[in-house]
Amino acid sequence: MKRLRWPSWMPIDPYILLLLATVGLAALLPARGTGADVASGASTAAIAFLFFLYGARLSTREALDGLRHWRLHLTVLACTFVLFPLLGLAARGLVPVLLNQPLYQGLLFLTLVPSTIQSSIAFTSIARGNVPAAICAGSFSSLVGIVITPLLAAGLLGNSGGGFSADSLMKIVLQLLVPFLAGQVLRRWIGDFVVRHKKMLGLVDRGSILLVVYTAFSEGMTQGIWHQVSPARLAGLLGAEAVLLAVMLALTWHGARALGFGREDRIAIQFAGSKKSLAAGLPMASVLFGAHASLAVLPLMLFHQMQLMVCAVIAKRRARDPQATPPPSSAHLVQGQPQDRALR
Repeated sequence: MKRLRWPSWMPIDPYILLLLATVGLAALLPARGTGADVASGASTAAIAFLFFLYGARLSTREALDGLRHWRLHLTVLACTFVLFPLLGLAARGLVPVLLNQPLYQGLLFLTLVPSTIQSSIAFTSIARGNVPAAICAGSFSSLVGIVITPLLAAGLLGNSGGGFSADSLMKIVLQLLVPFLAGQVLRRWIGDFVVRHKKMLGLVDRGSILLVVYTAFSEGMTQGIWHQVSPARLAGLLGAEAVLLAVMLALTWHGARALGFGREDRIAIQFAGSKKSLAAGLPMASVLFGAHASLAVLPLMLFHQMQLMVCAVIAKRRARDPQATPPPSSAHLVQGQPQDRALR
């Protein structure tokens, strides 16, 4: 299999444009009344189906094979669920100078979301890093995040995040964890079908995400919360996210060196440990934040595009490093993984 390639230029991902168009549609024609109820029900079903597909896609055997590199995976998990949240808590000092409280809650929430899968693999491959490790690290992070992200959100955001309660956690279990586990159980029978039709199913889960975004932003419009966001606040949010990304890229690279990891492992740690998953974060925010989900996911959507553009540049520079070696022959492990590069 040929090494994954990223475009030589830095485009705005087409799917991001679709997401922005969906936000615009919700602003102009928000779902109201019966339409809102229908959209909410469809969104709930789409979220469950989305996580069912995640479970059906994740290869349990590959995940177990990756356990032998446990130090690397623990490092990525620590970056994703410890360092990121600590920086998110530190950003509380930006309120109210740069951020208002709803935008800060969204920024803090994005620091709690699991890492990406496909884009971590793609960038690691381009930079000639440890591709199998990136696959396993991203998969572990996504799996752990289904449980850890809601618990962290309940503990760090509390009732300010839209009413976290035992009922909210039960919704997470029923809408996210149960479908995911069902997908894992049925993978032995439907796994081959999912692999063969990954492009078609990729369109399905992308459409599911668009429906979630439309529902969330429609609720935000009907609740009249967009008056809380000004151009100055958005500029402050972008600046805070740029600093957050820069700090995590530096910590993952130099911290991995201090821990004694080799170059290829450091590349996998940097790309898997510095990014956040839009695909996992959007459905979770919809469940956890309810009517406040629109402002909660805005920081994540902006951060997602920023990380893609910045990491594309870094990956190409790493590939030109004189110490770079050809990517590992086991890059075939990428086969069977979801190809929804924009979502991860």
